[in-house]
Amino acid sequence: MQALRVAAPGILWTRSRVPKSAGAAVWPPTNTVPRSLFLDVSDHLPKVIIVGGGFGGLAAARALRNARAQVTLIDRTNHHVFQPLLYQVATSELTPAQIGSPIRGLLRKQRNATVIMGEVIGVDKDEKFIVASDADRKGVRGHYDYLILATGATHSYFGHEEFKKHAPGLKNLADAVSVRNKVLSAFEMAEAEEDPRLHRDLLTFVLVGAGPTGVEMAGALAVLVRNTLRSEFRRIDPALARIVLIDHSPRVLGSFSEQLSSAARKQLEELGVEVLVGRSVETVDATGVVVGGERIVSHSVIWTAGVAPSPAARWLNAESDRAGRVRVQKDLSVAGHPEIFVVGDTATFEENGKPLPGVAQVAIQQGRYAGRLVASRIAGKPATGPFHYFDKGNMAVVGKGFAVLESGPLSLSGVLAWFAWAAVHLQFLAQSNLRVSVFLQWVWTYLTGQRGSSLIVNHYGGEPVGASSAPNLAESGLAEMTK
Repeated sequence: MQALRVAAPGILWTRSRVPKSAGAAVWPPTNTVPRSLFLDVSDHLPKVIIVGGGFGGLAAARALRNARAQVTLIDRTNHHVFQPLLYQVATSELTPAQIGSPIRGLLRKQRNATVIMGEVIGVDKDEKFIVASDADRKGVRGHYDYLILATGATHSYFGHEEFKKHAPGLKNLADAVSVRNKVLSAFEMAEAEEDPRLHRDLLTFVLVGAGPTGVEMAGALAVLVRNTLRSEFRRIDPALARIVLIDHSPRVLGSFSEQLSSAARKQLEELGVEVLVGRSVETVDATGVVVGGERIVSHSVIWTAGVAPSPAARWLNAESDRAGRVRVQKDLSVAGHPEIFVVGDTATFEENGKPLPGVAQVAIQQGRYAGRLVASRIAGKPATGPFHYFDKGNMAVVGKGFAVLESGPLSLSGVLAWFAWAAVHLQFLAQSNLRVSVFLQWVWTYLTGQRGSSLIVNHYGGEPVGASSAPNLAESGLAEMTK
């Protein structure tokens, strides 16, 4: 093997030797990268690799800012995204740039930290290296002394992967923009459709999953169609759009108290949302869904139901729960490997006999704990106690000026909870400029109804949104309009 010195202190990549005669280029090019950036093999600072730039990974990196270590954060994208507000990008209230921040920018003042954009595809826990790939290199190794896995979660279709093609989820900025395209395109297609009988089907939106994401998305959609869009179309009435929220559980917001769940459902129904609980989705296809034997025709199905963890448990060959999350020790380490930590949605950690929920606060607190524990070990300080989660409560917003909040004995719904929700979300945005931008956008939207971004952006090479499932407009009258 040939060791490659990377333009990043903190990680040593290796790959198989390729003869120069074969035309392979040496990476990185020595004539363009300053030599001072290369790993000094005489430097014996511990190497800490963090996989994932979400809430947990970023918190871990920041907790290591004063550690005498070489910290490398690897993520498949170059940005950190504030996931709780993804639904506001999907419903045009905010732009992607208002909830996303470049990871390099967030860690620019942390001199011991390096950011690498790549995808980790495996871990060798015995030899202590990760295997990663990027656009031009495959199977590259990165050796570590400590490893923190904060790889998050993706959509779970509960064994029905065929649903994925017709029911996109909401986990990253690309998902949010795709859903925004789907929603706005539905109104554009309905405006161009000559047959009024087809308008209802085009303007039916089905959300599968009535947890916080589904409830917030349904409420935001209702406000969008009844307030913002109603004055922008001439041939259709956006207020007639049908929004259906489905969940197999007996009530919405199942993690909240029954009182708050009922308040949220009442608010949704006042906004015009049809709530179908206690029913499971049997089929999702290009023309809609089947629920309890009944077909709901829709060209806009959005999946807000379950999540599935990353394949970290398979990488580590570690014990996992039924969902595939790694079972961690009291200090968030993997059994038998005290140098490997797993945090956030990738881990399952029980406290008071119950697993912690997959929310941002859990990931932040676990990431911070793991980072501080590694820093203490590197400094030779006494070990800290086991991890304990401080539950700050749950909250969810339901449309304009209404939210539900539950924190210990406190239960609150209405406008006061909405103000609390806004304050908390502004506080946890990654940058000060985003807090100002989002606050001003919220105030402007509240007063005027005008949204931050109502653009339909189809990327080059992609099929136009709705092209495969929309009615044939040439047959339905658009051809006559353009003659």
